[in-house]
Formats: sequence, C-alpha cells, structure tokens
Amino acid sequence: MRKTLSLLALPLVLAACHHEEPAAQSGADASFEARLQQQLLDAKPGSVIEIPAGHYHLQRGLSLRTDGVTLKGAGMERTVLSFKGQLVGPEGLLVNANDFTIENLAIEDTKGDALKINQGRNITIRGVRVAWTDGPKTTNGAYGLYPVKTQNVLVEDCVVIGASDAGIYVGQSSNIVVRRNHAEYNVAGIEIENSVHADVYDNIATRNTGGILVFNMPNLSQAGHGTRVFKNKVFDNNTDNFAAKGAAVASVPRGSGVVVNSNDKVEIFDNDIADHRTANVIVSSYFSTNYYNTKGVATDYNPYPKGIFIYDNRFKGGGDSPDGLKLKTLKTAVYGLNGRFPDILWDGYVDEKTLVNGLPPAEDRFCIQNGDVGVINADGPHGYKNPSTDTKPYQCTLPKLPPVVLDPAPKA
Repeated sequence: MRKTLSLLALPLVLAACHHEEPAAQSGADASFEARLQQQLLDAKPGSVIEIPAGHYHLQRGLSLRTDGVTLKGAGMERTVLSFKGQLVGPEGLLVNANDFTIENLAIEDTKGDALKINQGRNITIRGVRVAWTDGPKTTNGAYGLYPVKTQNVLVEDCVVIGASDAGIYVGQSSNIVVRRNHAEYNVAGIEIENSVHADVYDNIATRNTGGILVFNMPNLSQAGHGTRVFKNKVFDNNTDNFAAKGAAVASVPRGSGVVVNSNDKVEIFDNDIADHRTANVIVSSYFSTNYYNTKGVATDYNPYPKGIFIYDNRFKGGGDSPDGLKLKTLKTAVYGLNGRFPDILWDGYVDEKTLVNGLPPAEDRFCIQNGDVGVINADGPHGYKNPSTDTKPYQCTLPKLPPVVLDPAPKA
C-alpha cells in the first residue's frame, strides 16, 4: 500500500503563491522548503509525496535516498519549484534510490543540474518541465534531466529549456526509453552517452546547438551501443554553442541535427530532420571532438563509430553555413561559396586495423538506405585534404536492432 504524504496541509496562501522575481525567500517558502525536505528524509518505500499547485522558492538543494518513492505535482505549469535564489547545493533534486517516479511539476533556475538520479533502477520521469528562465547562458546548470548509472529508465512528456550541456541526458545506463519530450535552447537537446539499449522517439528537438546526440566518451564505466533514434522531429538546431569551456559538448558545431560520436550499433530512421546549418546528420569519432582528458584515454576505449545505419528519414534544407573555419573552408572547396553540405557529414575516421580489402567487417559498416541522400566523407584523418562525395561505400544494410522493453513496465 502506498502512503500519500501531502503538502496540502500547508496554509492556502502557500499553495496559491506565485512570485515572478524572488527578491528573498518568504516565510511561507521557507516553511514549504523545510517540510518538503523533511518529507523526503522521512519517506518510506511506497510513499507518495504530493506537491499542490503553487510557485515555490527554494534556497537549498533537495535529496532523496529511499527506494520506492513517488514525487508528484499538479502539473508542469502549476507546481513550480524555483531555485533562482539557490544558496546551497549543486542540484535542484538529487536522488540515490530505486523505483523512483517524479511527475507533473517544474524545476526552474537551479544553480547546477536540475534533477540528477544516480545509480537507481526503475526510474520514471514523466511530465516534468525544467527551465532556466533567463535564456541560454553558460552559467545555467549543465544538465536538466540527468539519470546516470541507472537501469530501466523512462523519460516521457517532459520539457527542458536552457541547459548549458544537455537538456535530457542519460549516461552510463541501460534499458532506456526517451519519448514525447520537447528540448529547446539547450546545447544538446537530448543526449544518450555511454549507454546500452536506448530508444529515443517521438521527441521534438529544436533551437538547440545540436538536436539529438549519441556519444561514447573515454574513461567512463561502460561503452555504449544499441541506440535507436526514430520518429523524432529535429529541426533548426542552430543556437550558438554556450557550453562551458572544456565540456565535451563544447565541440558540437552550431547547426547539428543528429550527431553520433564514437558509438556503435546506432539506427537513425523515420525522422524529420531539417534546416541545420552545419549538417542534418553528423557521424564522427572522438578525434573530431577537440576534447582531451587530462588523464589521457583508457587503452580499451574505441574512438570509432561502428555499425551505423541511417534509413527512411525525411531531410530538408541545411548545410549552407557550417560552424567553424575548417568546415566552412571544406564546404566552399567542395560545393562552392553558395553551395551546401549534403544531409550526412562523416568525418572519415575508421579503424584501419580492422579493414579487409579496404572495408570494415560487415557488422561495423556505415550503411545508408535513404533514397538519393548525399554524403560527404570529410577526410578528417588527413586534414580534409581529400574529401569524397561517393555514396557507393554506404550502399549496404545492417540487422535492425530490437525495441527496448522496460522491465518492469513503468507505473502509469
């Protein structure tokens, strides 16, 4: 039996309060903050903590360490937790627990990450809005929704705006579904990093620097593979990159639609991808990121993307003004001053040790079945000196990945 812990007992003035610009935390807000944190501390497995409609100002980050808790509001526009005056704690809410559900509320203007869930199983994030309300800024928190080292993760019907790294980020996790979300004005709209078995579908990613990213970075707990990106609307992701210097996503070119970097077994299909000024799809290796870890790169890290299959997408526009001098020069050299890159840009890095007769093993190939879509191999390994627009090397198919099945099924 689930125990419901409601904040409805707070004074009605608290439930109705709404402040546009918090100059200082009110007594009602301080009381609300203390009660909510105490309820999180006192929660037992099965507890449901309900937060009524209201605009609440918090100065300290919240935390939860109990399994089996549900945190729910009255709607992402009605229950708002604002951390605009945050004084303590890097996150808005930090969760170290299994079987956790959060739904129907908003988290705004956190000093650091908005919602971080660390090392949990069976995580549901539903109907949550995260925003930094002063627009895209490097000083915004890095991550909006941030499950890391988790298993069985569902992120659905959420909105994330303004993260200085990734709006929705799932890292070093497995068995993931990210669906029906809206990501806007983040550096990366949606990012799947070093994760295994992820389905990313029915999302809208627009006005980010890069729309949807599937990355593998070195020196992390696991390598990622098996991501399907499908039925998304990814368009006009041309916001200037505002990531902090040194962050991995600081190297993402403005105007990137879907980006695969050093990841394996990735399918991109049945998406609407349009109007990205660098390229609608970018496939690249770690060598093109300009991101170098001071500790070096682990010897078992594989920097090459392998087993990439792009098919049955609808592309439009883009490629007319790539970000960065090297790409601008390449575009002009190959397509002329008024030309444009084709829809798919590949940096050209390949693991030459694995090649047989000039080709990778069948399961590691880069295959495209997308009508007459164009491709450029930028020849990154040789400084873009010998780019190729030949599409024949990509005329192949790969076995399709199975759908992700969450186990157990998420709570409705």
